[in-house]
Amino acid sequence: MEPTTPRQRWLARASLAAAVASVIVLAVFAGLKTFALLAVGLVGTVVTVAALWWIFTRRGPSRLLAALLAVAAPVWMLVAYTGAHLLWVVLVAWALWLLALTAGRGALVRADRSVAPAEGPAPPVERAVLIMNPRSGGGKVERFGLREKAEALGAQVLLLEGPGEIDVSELARKAAAEGADLLGVAGGDGTQALVADVAAALDLPFLVIPAGTRNHFALDLGLDREDPSKALDALRDGVELRVDLGRAGGRPFVNNVSFGAYAEVVQSSAYRDGKTRTTLELLPDLLLGEKGATLTAHAGGTLFTSPQALLVSNNPYGTGDIAGLGRRARLDGGVLGAVGVDVNNAAQAAGLLRGRRAAGLTRATAAEVVVDADRPSIPAGVDGEALVLPVPVHCVVRPRALRVLVPRHRPGMRAARPRLEWRRLARMGLPAVRGPRR
Repeated sequence: MEPTTPRQRWLARASLAAAVASVIVLAVFAGLKTFALLAVGLVGTVVTVAALWWIFTRRGPSRLLAALLAVAAPVWMLVAYTGAHLLWVVLVAWALWLLALTAGRGALVRADRSVAPAEGPAPPVERAVLIMNPRSGGGKVERFGLREKAEALGAQVLLLEGPGEIDVSELARKAAAEGADLLGVAGGDGTQALVADVAAALDLPFLVIPAGTRNHFALDLGLDREDPSKALDALRDGVELRVDLGRAGGRPFVNNVSFGAYAEVVQSSAYRDGKTRTTLELLPDLLLGEKGATLTAHAGGTLFTSPQALLVSNNPYGTGDIAGLGRRARLDGGVLGAVGVDVNNAAQAAGLLRGRRAAGLTRATAAEVVVDADRPSIPAGVDGEALVLPVPVHCVVRPRALRVLVPRHRPGMRAARPRLEWRRLARMGLPAVRGPRR
């Protein structure tokens, strides 16, 4: 039996108690109607997911009917519960079940295991050069006064503005050649990756300032995404982390590379002007295999055959949600994560509710993922940037290649949500189940 803390044991007991209470509430107040309530919930959920699939794979009147069904199914569940005068019972039971899940996952997270990379002393920095995109994140550079705060700390700021495209990598290399001993970026993940690649090649520390829209890399580094200026604290009181860096077809990435349906959609010239409209117009043909490349991929011993979408990530994402995507528990594992989606009908779409056991999902980890296709080049989304890469695309990871400077005091990284294992919870929370001590 693995060692547990008092907090874990009490959370396990709370989880078990809430799970039992949810069943008791249904049994006592709904009686024989319990089975009918569960059937209504299951059918309504499956129909809703299937209707959403039809929305993405149909056009015209069929899409409209699917949208009406997606709305009608939840309404039907609500009416059924209300008509039986048991809506409050369902809500109470559902709240207790959510409490059981939350407490159970809290108990199963190892309290003595750090998920963050090991911290090292911050190197001395005399000439920090920070590249800032004033348009990124809806103007966060100006809104948070990042330029002024960085310059007050002695950093040199280079703004990505002016006519024409700016070669960010070349700008970073030039700054390093002129004596910069730290490179940093205030911008989106795509820009972060380009400068991170230069910093890794020159063995320079790298500073992440989450001034983009989503800032997934900053999230998994444990940085404060609500106030990007706090990342600048690393210049006066920081620590160094060693994290992995990915490359796909020679292009660096800090988060992930997407192939298939999503990558095809973002290639459209109309996407930026009307994302929702363009997505709904292109997805039916892409999901049904009538357009787009036919992909194959090898990740170690796992073969992905004709996935509709494939995501290759710098370290694997957690398994706590339906798609298996969320946060990465670590960034220094030295492996890539690969998730393939192959859903061809409404039944398989509803099957995604099974989570990581869904038939339409394939997951793997490997040091290299090779993506091939039935055409000489394929669209790819590299950290959100739309590119076209020649096949085969070799995706590799460079273990601990990047030196990241982060503030000593930061929100930190959360552990990935563990899979619920009721037997483990019972052993943790119930002494009789754990057995006598020896």
